[in-house]
Amino acid sequence: MTELTSFIAGLPKAELHVHHVGSASPRIVAELAARHEGRSPVPADPAALADYFAFRDFAHFIDVYLTVVDLIRDDEDVRTLTYEVARELARQQVRYAELTITPYSSVKRGIPAKAFCEAIEDARRGAARDFGIELCWCFDIPGEAGLPAAEETLRIALGERPDGLISFGLGGPEIGVPRPQFKPFFDQARAAGLHSAPHAGETTGPETIWSAIRDLGAERIGHGISAVGDPQLVAYLADNRIPLEISPTSNVRTRAVASIEEHPLAALVGAGVPVSVNSDDPPMFGTTIEEEYAVAARLLGLDEAGVAGLARGAVEQSFLAPAGKEALLAEIDAYTAAHRGA
Repeated sequence: MTELTSFIAGLPKAELHVHHVGSASPRIVAELAARHEGRSPVPADPAALADYFAFRDFAHFIDVYLTVVDLIRDDEDVRTLTYEVARELARQQVRYAELTITPYSSVKRGIPAKAFCEAIEDARRGAARDFGIELCWCFDIPGEAGLPAAEETLRIALGERPDGLISFGLGGPEIGVPRPQFKPFFDQARAAGLHSAPHAGETTGPETIWSAIRDLGAERIGHGISAVGDPQLVAYLADNRIPLEISPTSNVRTRAVASIEEHPLAALVGAGVPVSVNSDDPPMFGTTIEEEYAVAARLLGLDEAGVAGLARGAVEQSFLAPAGKEALLAEIDAYTAAHRGA
């Protein structure tokens, strides 16, 4: 293990873009697949999942992702998945995570909204107690399911309003799913005090990011990498301090970017756009938050102080309460100072 890798492994972190079902480890996915054997194409052998998760393009990724979603059949599945995701994040020294959750996908499969929210809240409390990690929720509209999904996601968000819920999002395919149609739902979510954090500009151009800002009131953008093609947009993001949630390996695995070397992270950072580093759907993409920090360090030419700066940026860009931000920033600084002294 190199010195920088060791530093990253122990660095206290916040993760702002990590998906609930997409974070299911091969062990958990295989267990769920075995439980529902014969009713799902997902392999029950963990070793076979690497091939199953070899994505041809973004559309194929969505198809595979939905087969894993279909393995979550009851509230106990939800509770187990959430708790195990927290365990894996905490193992990598993640102290705070905003988990993107799509309640619509589970509710339409028969899990009552109340039971779903009680399950994630039970897991959240258990994770804080057992692993020392604070989880918060971004309730995410699956864009491919259209306005009925938006209406139901908003109803669950405002009707159940679990304690960990802090933001409202929009995911799924961007192509053929225009952002303006979701404006009324984001308006209501924001009026109720939720932050706006939609995906945009992953597989479509800068116009989708502009729409997320203008129509959805985006405070942070999931991915947003196509902004690099519009200098005016890059300047707007930098000037207005609208952060991008960057997941380099994800962008390569879904073919949104041809290679890591061609990733626009360095260009965006060089232009002053605030960014955080995230893992997105880590087991599906064969990565971890630690590995994403290492990739970002290589792309940006960072030393330990620079990597610590990335970790601080994620905390500052998070929706964590001020006291929580202050405590986590102090922990990052103390860790960095101790590591430098050692």
